Amino acid sequence: MKTYDVAPIVVSDESENISDLLANRAQKTPNLPLFAIESSPGQWEDVSAKAFEEQVISVAKGLIAAGIQPGQAVGIMSRTRYEWTVLDFAIWYIGAVSVPVYESSAPSQIEWILSDSDCVALFVENDEHKARFQEIMASAPLCRQVWTIDNGDIELLVREGRSVTDDEVQARRRIPKLSDLATIIYTSGTTGKPKGCELTHRGFVELSKNATLELPMVVKEGNSTLLFIPLAHVFARFISVLAVHGGVKVGHQPDSKNVGPAMASFKPHFLLAVPRVFEKVYNSAEQKAEAAGKGNIFRKAAYTAIAYSKALDTPKGPGLGLKIQHKLFDVLVYKKLRAAMGGRVDYAVSGGAPLGARLGHFYRAIGLIVLEGYGLTETTAPAMIGRPNSLKIGKVGRMLPGTGIKIAEDGEIWLRGINIMRGYWRNPAATAATMEGEWFKTGDIGELDEDGFLSITGRKKELIVTAGGKNVAPAPLEDPLRANPLIGQAIVVGDQKPFVAALISLDPEMLPMWLANHGLNKDLSLAEAAKEPAVIAEIQTAVDRVNKSVSKAESIRKFVVLTQELSEDSGHLTPSLKIKRETVLCDFAPALSEIYDSGPATQENQAV
Repeated sequence: MKTYDVAPIVVSDESENISDLLANRAQKTPNLPLFAIESSPGQWEDVSAKAFEEQVISVAKGLIAAGIQPGQAVGIMSRTRYEWTVLDFAIWYIGAVSVPVYESSAPSQIEWILSDSDCVALFVENDEHKARFQEIMASAPLCRQVWTIDNGDIELLVREGRSVTDDEVQARRRIPKLSDLATIIYTSGTTGKPKGCELTHRGFVELSKNATLELPMVVKEGNSTLLFIPLAHVFARFISVLAVHGGVKVGHQPDSKNVGPAMASFKPHFLLAVPRVFEKVYNSAEQKAEAAGKGNIFRKAAYTAIAYSKALDTPKGPGLGLKIQHKLFDVLVYKKLRAAMGGRVDYAVSGGAPLGARLGHFYRAIGLIVLEGYGLTETTAPAMIGRPNSLKIGKVGRMLPGTGIKIAEDGEIWLRGINIMRGYWRNPAATAATMEGEWFKTGDIGELDEDGFLSITGRKKELIVTAGGKNVAPAPLEDPLRANPLIGQAIVVGDQKPFVAALISLDPEMLPMWLANHGLNKDLSLAEAAKEPAVIAEIQTAVDRVNKSVSKAESIRKFVVLTQELSEDSGHLTPSLKIKRETVLCDFAPALSEIYDSGPATQENQAV
C-alpha cells in the first residue's frame, strides 16, 4: 500500500487550545477587521479583532453566570451568521464544548443530538427553532436553558455576566489542552442515526497553523471571504477558526438567493463552496447569455477558456491564436463573471464532491483558481487541498502538513494525522469499525498518483454490482449529469440488476430559464416538464454524453425523470447536500419497478 505523509511545519505546545488563536490574534493586530456585518443591503460594517474578542468575553461571562461548567456541552442551532462564531468562541473561552445543530433539523434530529451529547443549554436563532426544541424538550432533560438570538437573549446574557471577572474567563479558557474535546459534530446521516464526531482542539489549532503557512496566498492578513454554507458543517466551521488565526475578514450570507448581491458588495478575495455552487454559477451564466441572444458567444468563450487552461499544463503553453481569443473573451465574458463575484476573487476552495476537470479548467481560465479539497467531518474538514502553484485539475491536491494518506488493498482511502477525530461519541463499536490504529478508514475509494495527488472515484458502500458482476461507481456517472442545467440530482441505480439506470430530478431554479430559451412555456410545473419531449431529449443527450466515457456495462441504459424536486426539505438530501440513497430508493420504488419490470433496456424513458 502506498503511504504519503507530510511532516507538520509547526507544532503547538500541548497546553494550547482554540481560544489561544483568537487571544493571539487580538493581541497581534487588535484593529484588523476580522468580521463584517451587513447592516443594510450592500452595506458592511467591520468588526476588529479586539472588538470581536471583547464580545466573545462578554458572552463567556454570561455563560459562566448561567452556570455552564468546563467540559459541558452547549448546542447552537442557527443559520450562518456573525453571532454563530461569537457563541462558538464564547463556549470555548469558558472551557466548554460546542455542539452544532443544523437549523433545518427536524425535532427528532434535535432530540437525538441534544440528548446523545448531554447538552445542558441551547442557543436557537428564532422562535420557530425554539418551538421545534419545545416539542422534544422532555426527551432532553439536561438541556435546561434555551436562549433565542433574535429575541435579544445574547444581550441579556451579557448583562447577567457583568459581575464575572476577566480573570475568571482567562482561567477558564486555559483549562482545555490540545488533546481535549472542542466540539461534537454529528454526521449528516445518509443512513441511520447521525454519529457524533469527537473533534479535539488539536485538529483545529494545528490544522489552522499549518494551512496558513502552506497557503500564504490565500490565508493572509487583510484577505476576506464570504461564508454562505452552513456553519453547522465542519467545512465552514474550520474556515471560521482558520480565518481568525490567519487574520482573514469573514462576512456571512445564509440566504442562497442573496449570495450573488452579497458577493458583489462584500468583494471577497476567496470563496468556499461545494461543486454544485460552481455548477450553478456556470449554468446560470450560460442560460442568461442564451436569453440575451448571446448563447453562442458564451459557449465559444467557455470552449476557449477550457482549451486555454489545458494548454497552460503543456510544455509549450497556449499558442498565440489561443492567447488572442482568450484575451478577447476576457473583455466580452470573463471579466463580467469576475465582477459578479465581487471582482477580487482569485481563489476558491471546493469540497464535498469532485468538481470535475471541465469546470476546474473553465474557472482557472477566467481568473478564479479552484483549489479542490478533500476531507470529512471525522478529519476536521480538510486533509488534502490543491496549492495555487501546484495544481492537477481534476484531482484533489496533496496532503496538508501534519497529515498522511494511504490506499488500502481494496482501494479505500485511509487517513491519519493531527486532524483525525478522537472517536465517535459514545459509540465504541462504530469507532472500532472505522479506526485501524491511527488510521481512519474513510469509506471513499480513490487512487494516488506518483506525486501524491488523489483521484476520488466513489464511496465504498455505494458501489453497484450488476447482475452480470460488473462493479460500477455511481459518482463518475452522476457528477457529470448534474453539470447539465436541467438536472438537479441524478441517482444511478442497478445493484443486482441486469443493467445500470438512473433516477433524475429537474432543477427548479434553472428550469424556467431553460424552457424560455427553448421557446417553451417557462411556467411549466416540475411534473409537466418531466413529461415534456424537449426536456426528455435534453436529458437523453446528457446521458449519451456521459455514456461515451464508460464501458457499455457501466452505461446508463434507462432513466426516469421524477416529477418532484429532491431536496433537504423533501427528505432526500442531507444538509450538506448529499443524497440519502436508501430514502430515495425506498420512496421511488415504483419508478424502479417500472424501469426493471418493463423489459430489456431501451430508450423508453418516462416521468414518475
